Amino acid sequence: MNFAQPFQKFQDWITQQWVIISGKQIAPEDASWLMGPFGKLGFIADDFVKKLAEDENLIIERNSTSHGLVSSFEELELSEESYALLSEDVKDFYEKTGQYNLNLRVTWNPLFRILGKLVNTLFSRRIKQLNVPTDSLENSNEITSEIITLRESNSQEVKYVIWYRTFGSSGKVLYSGIYSTCTLPSRKTCVKAVFPLPNGNATVIMSPTVEEDGEFILNSSGRRFGDPGFYFLLVDSKDQYWSRYIRSFRDKLTINSRGGKILAKQTLSLWHLRVLTFHYNIQIKN
Repeated sequence: MNFAQPFQKFQDWITQQWVIISGKQIAPEDASWLMGPFGKLGFIADDFVKKLAEDENLIIERNSTSHGLVSSFEELELSEESYALLSEDVKDFYEKTGQYNLNLRVTWNPLFRILGKLVNTLFSRRIKQLNVPTDSLENSNEITSEIITLRESNSQEVKYVIWYRTFGSSGKVLYSGIYSTCTLPSRKTCVKAVFPLPNGNATVIMSPTVEEDGEFILNSSGRRFGDPGFYFLLVDSKDQYWSRYIRSFRDKLTINSRGGKILAKQTLSLWHLRVLTFHYNIQIKN
């Protein structure tokens, strides 16, 4: 049997061992669509950005206003009909994310709030990642939204785009994810968000669609490995790679523009039951 890397927090080791036992071994060269940066032990919050730049000789640009979660919406390879339905405001947000502020409300399903508190206690507060508030936030809270780019030192080409989000009032990290697009084995182009964790990452792959009313939807719903969905990845004590596809966990984001306002709703569900919902009010910075 393979084992997770030793000399780390027990709860991290147990989680990684579960991925090894219940997941599958992968070869990075055969799953390039899934691979992304891994976190290091002892590196949390935006520290992994500095370590990643150091390891790959990249240049860090913070507070980038010229770049977004995608460099162009054309990367998503939507149909001409779908592309024509999209709001110009939504396109602009995804292509120039750093120019926008966010306000957030959070509503929990009471059945899952205890689970959320447990995850926060064991993992999120310590590693400052996926740090979702465990109490419903009925009032709007300002989110400090920052785009960090890592560029090749010679070509100046952007290699990684990190969306770093903290609560404006407390400075606590909400999410710190590396965003890109990927092409699944089915040839479907999706949005990929990678959240570095100790010795691995959590990766969410979301399929884009556009409704008749112009609403843009990203959905992580899938059935098997290779589909959109939620993945854990890690490297074990023998430097072998493992992944676990979590079919039961799903993430759906809808975003639209109405009357000059950009509104988004993100719903996380487990076993088809709503866990919590994020409500975003998105406005361009003054």
